[in-house]
Amino acid sequence: MKTRIGLMAVALFLIPAASQAHFRLLAPASWIEENALGDPQKAAPCGGTNADFGKPTYAVTDVKGGTAVHVKVQETVYHPGHYRIALAVNSPTELPVDPKATTMTDDKGKVMSVSAEVMNPVAPPVLVDGLWPHNDHMLRTLDTDVTLPNINCKSCTLQVIQFMEEHGVNNPGQYSYHHCAILHITADPKKPLDAAWVVERK
Repeated sequence: MKTRIGLMAVALFLIPAASQAHFRLLAPASWIEENALGDPQKAAPCGGTNADFGKPTYAVTDVKGGTAVHVKVQETVYHPGHYRIALAVNSPTELPVDPKATTMTDDKGKVMSVSAEVMNPVAPPVLVDGLWPHNDHMLRTLDTDVTLPNINCKSCTLQVIQFMEEHGVNNPGQYSYHHCAILHITADPKKPLDAAWVVERK
């Protein structure tokens, strides 16, 4: 898995004290329209908010099973934390719940996130966890190649979430932001099918 990080320095005085992290999913194509900040992205499992479920793009990315899909995100508002990528092969309801957070209460009585559980080693439906950790007040364009299971799947849901440290509770979304992409995966006939991922016939 190859990972690249593009850094863009951000002066600390430009970062709002109460800032919330935001990111855009640049690749694969997002399943809903995103604005310049990447919104709407609070609600699990795939974005939207309580008031805005998001407008579908109907974008579908064709990929070959057993090979890598390129995932690229752009951070638009800084917050420390890390990312997780997961894949649902039958329904978005198969996507894992957001990472369990360790929290603290500050001197004003506000509950804040400190850290989150990271799956190691990963297992379906998670493809990679603890990705791109950082806490240095830099906005980034981040990209990596993630190997997909060798399966046939007409409409898989690739989920990218960002867990935020040092953050208050969002409604919805708790301590995470969410984006998804729809993948049409065609198995490589030269490779065995991945038995760990069960695709229901429809």
